[in-house]
Amino acid sequence: MALVATAEVCDANPQMIQGGELRALQPIFQIYGRRQVFCGPVVTLKVFEDNVLVREFLEEKGNGRVLVVDGGGSLRCAILGGNPVQQAQNNGWSGIVVNGCIRDVDEINGCDIGVRALASHPMKANKKGIGEKHVSVNIAGTRITDGEWLYADTDGILVSRTELSV
Repeated sequence: MALVATAEVCDANPQMIQGGELRALQPIFQIYGRRQVFCGPVVTLKVFEDNVLVREFLEEKGNGRVLVVDGGGSLRCAILGGNPVQQAQNNGWSGIVVNGCIRDVDEINGCDIGVRALASHPMKANKKGIGEKHVSVNIAGTRITDGEWLYADTDGILVSRTELSV
């Protein structure tokens, strides 16, 4: 699982982009965490203003995977905080992409993991455990499916149907 430069991947693969095998997410995410470049196979989760399932996933071994959380784009509360990110780092997750807000930014920025989110928000999420695991999600103009590959760097985020070779 080699790290790739997203701009170079786009330049080298116009046929994959045209065919929809390689997609770029719209540039709506802020960069958090010490790891600005990360990649891995995707695990998807869909929740709304509830972080119970997010925490459950990050308590599992990550094995270099990237958790993609569709939080419905809510800007009313944070669905990811410092403790779960610390746990994700310790459990070997490569990164987390949140279509929603995070909190405990200073703590997250101290973790050796890649995190992308829309913004930070001080309010905490609900704890009802409602959501869907391993479902296709639509984030930043892109459909993302469990098992695809995500590549992120400071230029942006790419999703590929297959692991890219460099």
